[in-house]
Amino acid sequence: MNQTAKDLPRIVIIGGGFAGINVAKAFKKSAVEIDLIDKRNYHLFQPLLYQVATGELDPANIAAPIRKILWKQKNVHVALGKVTAIDFEKKIVQFDGGEMDYDYLVIATGAQQSYFGHDEFRVHAPGLKSIDDALEIRRRLFLAFEEAEWEADEEARRKKLTFVIVGGGPTGVELAGAVKEVATETLPNEFRNIQSNSARVILVDGGQRLVGPMPEDLGKKAQEVLEKMGVEIHLQVHVNDVTAEGVVIGEETIPAENVFWAAGVQGQDLAKDLNVEIDRGSRIVVEPDMSLPGHPEVFVVGDAAHATDAKTGNPVPGVAQGAIQTGRFVAEIIKQEIEGRAPKERPAFSYYDKGSMAMIGRGNAIAAIGKVHYSGILGWISWNILHVMFLVGFRNRFKVMLDWLWNYIWKTRRSRLITGDPKVHIKRLYSERHNCEQHEKRRRLLRRHKDQEE
Repeated sequence: MNQTAKDLPRIVIIGGGFAGINVAKAFKKSAVEIDLIDKRNYHLFQPLLYQVATGELDPANIAAPIRKILWKQKNVHVALGKVTAIDFEKKIVQFDGGEMDYDYLVIATGAQQSYFGHDEFRVHAPGLKSIDDALEIRRRLFLAFEEAEWEADEEARRKKLTFVIVGGGPTGVELAGAVKEVATETLPNEFRNIQSNSARVILVDGGQRLVGPMPEDLGKKAQEVLEKMGVEIHLQVHVNDVTAEGVVIGEETIPAENVFWAAGVQGQDLAKDLNVEIDRGSRIVVEPDMSLPGHPEVFVVGDAAHATDAKTGNPVPGVAQGAIQTGRFVAEIIKQEIEGRAPKERPAFSYYDKGSMAMIGRGNAIAAIGKVHYSGILGWISWNILHVMFLVGFRNRFKVMLDWLWNYIWKTRRSRLITGDPKVHIKRLYSERHNCEQHEKRRRLLRRHKDQEE
């Protein structure tokens, strides 16, 4: 690195999500040096993870390498590594690949799944916050039908075909609808020994209604559509235990081999090791300008921050728009200070709510844009357009639109590979003899029916 580059202001960004990427892009034409560190080499659009989990999209459709996104921006250097410590006094970030000094630091580490103090649930109830999570859910989902096809024990078969989704927010609602569609529309013609559409999908939430952050009328609409699809909904109950045998909600035990967790998020573990104030969800409490108290050169953005809207006093929501807006806001503050045109006092962050949406099922979604609430096919079209716009790269957008169109017309899901080690667990094998007996029984019934018609 030449001497000129060494003298430039150095910005270190931790995290390559929406917040971190937007901070980096804001300095495209600025005389700064940027180091972006992430434990993954890709930027991920998390709202579409449930479609990876249910076989609608491939992982590569909703993710893009960070280096590819920023390759034209010569002042950005990308490092693959996990941050292990930050020395705020010496202005040094330590990670498992070395260490970096900074003039400005932006913490954009995002969020992880929260089990509300019951991390032991994780092994039996995978969350949906990463590609690995989505592939694990996909493996369990489609493996359940494969096992049920050859399971002769009726009780064991019912357990395999019972899917419990914990959490009635947008992710839980979308996942429940998609799993039910897999069972009723995608798989019925592909299995011989089971009726896949008999699978139970149960959605559990502790609130009084679904999609609590959205308007009440849309929450009721979501419940109405899901119940019409056949999803069983349990509200105002909490999960007390999750085991390999099933889930305990309230005082009821539901035998189920497949439990998927979509009930909450919390900040990354790094926040707990920084000796800073965090909230109950392990998010770092920040000043109105998104800076760390006592360290004006350190900012926390996106899902990692416990931030408050300066105008409404409400918490800034942990959605893509919140991450994008806080990232751009902080980048502008840093840019003004570097260029010597900063105001006497830093501005306070104010969130602009562009609306919220949730997919319910095939051709149906709910949407709230300001005071306008709508659902059905119009909501579905709006949802598709909005989510495609957030994807990185023309190829991903084009491929996803084609997949959605294909799946909508033919009611299929093409990305249904069972990855990992498909360990099949069958209590009593559905024998060939039993299969022949059932076939002969059906044949006799058909012959009898034909004779009656004649």
